[in-house]
Amino acid sequence: MAGTHGNRDAVVKRLKRIEGQVKGIGRMLEEDRYCIDILHQIQAVKKALSRAETELLRTHAAACVDEALASGSKASKREKIIELVDLFERVR
Repeated sequence: MAGTHGNRDAVVKRLKRIEGQVKGIGRMLEEDRYCIDILHQIQAVKKALSRAETELLRTHAAACVDEALASGSKASKREKIIELVDLFERVR
């Protein structure tokens, strides 16, 4: 995420918040809390991770992919496109 320190800091902050949520889920399990409440928290963590992933993908497209496309290097362009295709293939 070169050149995107503000964005990186926001994503790191979001991930630290998620880390706290995950620890909270562990405590809920240890305290034998109601299963549905725990499942709601797990869903919240999954949503938060999805938002962090989306932010990183936007950053990658705006910085890394944009730089590769502007560089004029055919190999670099191809590499970035293949990276994105591979990423989307894994999510299927």
